Amino acid sequence: MITVQPGLRPRRLLMVAYHFPPLQGGSGVLRTLGFARYLPEAGWQPLVLSASPRAYGHTSDQTSGDGQLTVRRSAALDAARHLSLRGRYPACLALPDRWSSWWLSAVPAGLAMIRRYRPDAIWSTYPIATAHLIGLTLHKLTGLPWIADQRDPMIDDSDPEALYPANARVHRLHGWIEQRIAARSAAIVCTTPGAIDSHRRRLTQVDAKRFCLIENGYDEAGFTECASHARGRHRSRFLLLHSGVIYPSERDPQALFAALARLKQGGALAAHNFQLLLRATGHDDWLSGLLARYGIADLVTLAPLQAHHEALREMQSADGLLLLQAANCNGQIPAKLYEYLRCRRPVLALTDLAGDSAAKLRLCGIDTIGQLASSSDCARALLRFLDLARQGCAPLASDGAIVLQSRQARSHALAELLDQVTHRSPP
Repeated sequence: MITVQPGLRPRRLLMVAYHFPPLQGGSGVLRTLGFARYLPEAGWQPLVLSASPRAYGHTSDQTSGDGQLTVRRSAALDAARHLSLRGRYPACLALPDRWSSWWLSAVPAGLAMIRRYRPDAIWSTYPIATAHLIGLTLHKLTGLPWIADQRDPMIDDSDPEALYPANARVHRLHGWIEQRIAARSAAIVCTTPGAIDSHRRRLTQVDAKRFCLIENGYDEAGFTECASHARGRHRSRFLLLHSGVIYPSERDPQALFAALARLKQGGALAAHNFQLLLRATGHDDWLSGLLARYGIADLVTLAPLQAHHEALREMQSADGLLLLQAANCNGQIPAKLYEYLRCRRPVLALTDLAGDSAAKLRLCGIDTIGQLASSSDCARALLRFLDLARQGCAPLASDGAIVLQSRQARSHALAELLDQVTHRSPP
């Protein structure tokens, strides 16, 4: 419940987010849902403006979990599914992304919400760039302070040979949106120190004080629901779990697969004592080909997407949890890292030692880290990790460090930022 002084209405935040239940999968859903769930504790009432479920490729029975939450949905189409002919559609329908049609309905819907509820600020979240266009438009029409939840950079032009996004028109438009964010937003929120550094290098005109670090996190409510599930049940072979998407570039596992092949050939690993479970990779066909090429299909299992609460149960029952993050994502931290920490299970991170993921783990007291780019170092790190985990000596984050990574703590940080940009004191 929100407690305010007599005669004062609750402070309200209009949240523009494509990623919201019942959309299934993705850290963006959990980030927005976590803010919506915990902001009232800090005196802010969320008003969510999201897309119609028709726009979602995959839905679940997940809800916001709060019948008091105000959610307005407006029409949106996915150009790839709804506007294509024989699998093709005009490129202009996917600028700045495939859901650009959402802007047409969301702006009037947002204005109606602003007239009715009189929010104090607007918040929009990436990686659906159209959400930022909606937030920008509503800000320009109403004058309300606007916070851009960038999370990660919209563009990467550090390597001319590997621009992101690769499509030149999308890249230019994302760059233009980023410049509008720099010119009009009250604050730019990123999820990692590396993401802030990347923005500062490009947006030199932005005062450093306008950048704010609010990381991803874990939601304690999800773990409370899984509390009765048995942890680490006895099994004949060690279960190492990677839960989530494995991107061919950003989380390329080929060095790890080469290490597994070498360890299998040398007798250190076998199907009776080790299993790597890759859950919801998003690229099963590609990975199946790699498993056959390296001859390790008996060591590695591919498993389909499952509901989030089921994924949490699986993480808590695994013998070890695997994190993959390549050097080209040194300024990013996979959202699952925070859930891994909360699971209190041993974590093996194969990443770049100079990246934000490795830094976060070391800050939490975890040093079971290897270089993803090196098959020999993957083998070394895996053998050390298995030895420590089997002995019950693998490092785990402290309870104090884990609490700091919660969605509840992140929501209070966002509330403090909102108080600053609206020049209002907390209750």
